[in-house]
Amino acid sequence: MFGAKGDIKMAMTYKEKILNRIENDSGSVFIADDFFDITGYETVRSTLNRLADKGTIKRIIKGIYYKPKYFEILDDYESPSIPKVAKAIARKYNWNIAPSGNTALNLLGLDTQVPSKWSYISNGRYVTVQVGNTTIEFKHRNGAEISNMTEDTAMVIQAIKTIGKGKVTENKIDHLKTRLSKDQKENLLNESKSASKWIYAIIRKICEE
Repeated sequence: MFGAKGDIKMAMTYKEKILNRIENDSGSVFIADDFFDITGYETVRSTLNRLADKGTIKRIIKGIYYKPKYFEILDDYESPSIPKVAKAIARKYNWNIAPSGNTALNLLGLDTQVPSKWSYISNGRYVTVQVGNTTIEFKHRNGAEISNMTEDTAMVIQAIKTIGKGKVTENKIDHLKTRLSKDQKENLLNESKSASKWIYAIIRKICEE
């Protein structure tokens, strides 16, 4: 009997820890794996399912949840961040991903138009995921295009590819110069040496002091 009470107490402690982490990160998108440092899979899964059933958190798609942020002025909840959803899906399947195409341009501020389809390259399988009215596309690519580099480096490379050879203007180069931090530029310069020569030449200009 004592053991049973102790187990219940521990289960409540785990639930409180999970809930506290969620409450402290409003607007976050998460999966069960994000709580494995607290307790095991079954406890995390059942806790998240109960919280979703109560409406404390929202289930975006199977296995992907978020804590909606409430805006009093709008009297409504914020929709989940699509980039955060994409990263949560990548964590769930242990993929490396990076924004590509118009998605990369938008996230880097090179294009202000919100993409109708959010596109990512991935070392996982090709798949599209529907989140409300938004489609997230994961396109399989060779691991060399995405491995051994930060997401920022891969995203810049994808953005340059999207703009195209001979079409990357000085204005765009200057924009990326101011957009990227010193650390991001150092990573970009070191991690992109295997990129096409014309891409690396642009990257060198971006990273010039």
